[in-house]
Amino acid sequence: MPPGLTPRRVRYDRRYRTLDKYRFIVGFLAVPLAFYALFVVSPFLQAIYYSFTDWSGGPVANFIGFDNYRKMWDDVRFWDSLQVSALLLVVAPLLTLVLGMFFAYMITAGGRHRRGKAIAGVAGSSFYKVVYFFPQVLSVSIIAVVWGRVFNTNSGLINGGLEKAGIAGPAWLGGDETLALIALLTVISWSFVGFYVVLFSAAMGAIPKDIHEAALLDGAGRARSFFGVTLPLIWDTVRTGWIYMGIQALDTFAICLVMVPPHVLKVTPVFLYERFRDGQYGYATSIGVVLLVLSVAFSLIVMRVGNRDRIEY
Repeated sequence: MPPGLTPRRVRYDRRYRTLDKYRFIVGFLAVPLAFYALFVVSPFLQAIYYSFTDWSGGPVANFIGFDNYRKMWDDVRFWDSLQVSALLLVVAPLLTLVLGMFFAYMITAGGRHRRGKAIAGVAGSSFYKVVYFFPQVLSVSIIAVVWGRVFNTNSGLINGGLEKAGIAGPAWLGGDETLALIALLTVISWSFVGFYVVLFSAAMGAIPKDIHEAALLDGAGRARSFFGVTLPLIWDTVRTGWIYMGIQALDTFAICLVMVPPHVLKVTPVFLYERFRDGQYGYATSIGVVLLVLSVAFSLIVMRVGNRDRIEY
């Protein structure tokens, strides 16, 4: 109730003021939450419902229970694609975050000591941030097409350079699953490492300089300073980046679909897309539900395993 219309006998009552505060919060969030429920929660619930049906895109969707999940359990192609996605889920975040932390640390504190500064980044650190972040502004499809040409067996940049050096280049995307997986991991890390360089640079820049100076006075080198000071203080940021990168690795769709031939390597989102393309909508949504469960489970595991006491500074 507006203050002007509130009775004087309850206007200054503490219980009423508390109720009025929460009523204002609920009223302020009602519209955003309604839109979130309509456009985010509702599609998830619909997908879960359709995963228990034989829906093929038409107006009729008959309830069939767990038949789609039983079919998925017996589908060798699904397990092959899930194996690749699980490998990306483990390796891609590890590779990307390690590179992101290394570059961020070099940009923030990896340079030579300058006059009046105990720590400083490498020369041109601001320029490097822009260079590393540049892939983030490119379309995923463009990245896949360009890197597909780079890994091309006959006219690719990599094999062309190896040929000039007298070395026969391998068929990166021609049939060997291991080589295709290496190429895919390279592109994923290249695409996302710039985001984590900027993210970790911001987290490292927020650490007071006095802490680094104290570590240097105690005789700590760069490696000891990073693992003993910097990493514990940015651990919450690292854990958040780990979760986000894991979900991105599990959802590697466009890069794999455009760059890698389907007979060589297939991740679970591409397998899901093919089921939609074949009109198996109910089966495809059940695969999507499994990916949702895996994403939630991965996030909970990382939050549990990576949980540490918060360090204040």
